[in-house]
Amino acid sequence: MAGSSSHQIKNICVFGGSSPGKEIEFLESANHLGQVLAERKIHLVYGGGSLGLMGGVSIAAFLGGSQVLGVVPKVLAKEDLLGKTIGEELQVSTMSERLNTMFKHADAFIALPGGLGTLEEIFHISSWAQLHIHHKPIGLLNVNGFYDKLLSFLDQAVEQEFLTSSARRIIISAATAEQLIDQLQSFIPIIDPSMSRIHWSPEKSRKKLRLDLSLHL
Repeated sequence: MAGSSSHQIKNICVFGGSSPGKEIEFLESANHLGQVLAERKIHLVYGGGSLGLMGGVSIAAFLGGSQVLGVVPKVLAKEDLLGKTIGEELQVSTMSERLNTMFKHADAFIALPGGLGTLEEIFHISSWAQLHIHHKPIGLLNVNGFYDKLLSFLDQAVEQEFLTSSARRIIISAATAEQLIDQLQSFIPIIDPSMSRIHWSPEKSRKKLRLDLSLHL
């Protein structure tokens, strides 16, 4: 069952590597994404610092006129492990608080190429979407086919019945920033009937939820 897209995208949270990567196209794509965000008057939320792809997208967005919010754990800021944050810096206590804060400030999410941290962030946000905690669009910027094998893995998870087809459609992908943002803006969430009984409001969360044991989590 399809839902309706009700989120106007004013702020996009971008995840990505604090390394520039091996191929120059990775950093070029990060820079270009920041430029496109600014051209479309979309503001940037990110994990702070000025290194690697995160530095590229934040500097380009800031120079283009976008507001930029970097959310940084205090310990990383203290040790100066990420470089100087571009734009406004918001320091938090933990990594979990960092992700929660970025989530609250964003209308959509994009993952540039990256490592374990990037994967943890994008899958964390995607699992929340699967559980209907939110319906914000999520996309991978698939630079030079970087995410091809990950997308194939997700397709394999569907084939082997560890992931529903509706959950698979949570994560979209495109090769260019323009294509990906267009897809995020037109995204219509697919409502999984098996998840529709879950309500996350404080009042209803006190009630016992009878979850179908066949849920593919």
